[in-house]
Amino acid sequence: MDDLEDGRKLFAGPCDFMLGVAGLEQLPISDLPEVAFAGRSNVGKSSLINALTGRKTLARISNTPGRTQQLNFFDLGGRLHLVDLPGYGYAEAPKAKVEAWTHLVMDFLNGRAKLRRAFVLIDARHGLKPIDHEVMDILDTAAVSYQIILTKGDKLKEPGRKRIVEATTAGIKRHVAAYPEVLMTSSVKSLGVPELRAEITALAAPPPAPISGTS
Repeated sequence: MDDLEDGRKLFAGPCDFMLGVAGLEQLPISDLPEVAFAGRSNVGKSSLINALTGRKTLARISNTPGRTQQLNFFDLGGRLHLVDLPGYGYAEAPKAKVEAWTHLVMDFLNGRAKLRRAFVLIDARHGLKPIDHEVMDILDTAAVSYQIILTKGDKLKEPGRKRIVEATTAGIKRHVAAYPEVLMTSSVKSLGVPELRAEITALAAPPPAPISGTS
């Protein structure tokens, strides 16, 4: 319960949009750890970030796949940066632009020293697809620790949730950098949101020490 409470407190504090990055040369220089949210287009990354932070419009939500076109950085309480990555696999945009987004995401995931964990979001209704395994192969090669987060769990009944968690857990066993626990979430029902907050909080920088009073 302490981990859940720590997560609640961190995410109840300030979370501010920092900048959108369209090229690696624009990446912010910071000593803070980072966690990134990746996934196929329209998997629910923005909705999950909003649910985590308790804000409705922090991350932009769209029903149009591929709407997030850059790396969006958010500062969480001065202890962690959240990075919302462009969706991969599909976008309603020219092919050259889609390829540029894809290269940007992969280059970021492959070379960001401060990246503590990537959360790879998978639609619980559809499960792992070949493109997801391709991304996980890249993360394996780059030795980037990542965790599978199933989204839209409210669309399934409990037996279906259990089956997809078991299938996904089996599906990631060959991936050497995959975190073993698969987490089911729903941004609508807040399913798994407190647990994910706790996971992220454990990766954050420690809170600043209180300033002692003077005599």
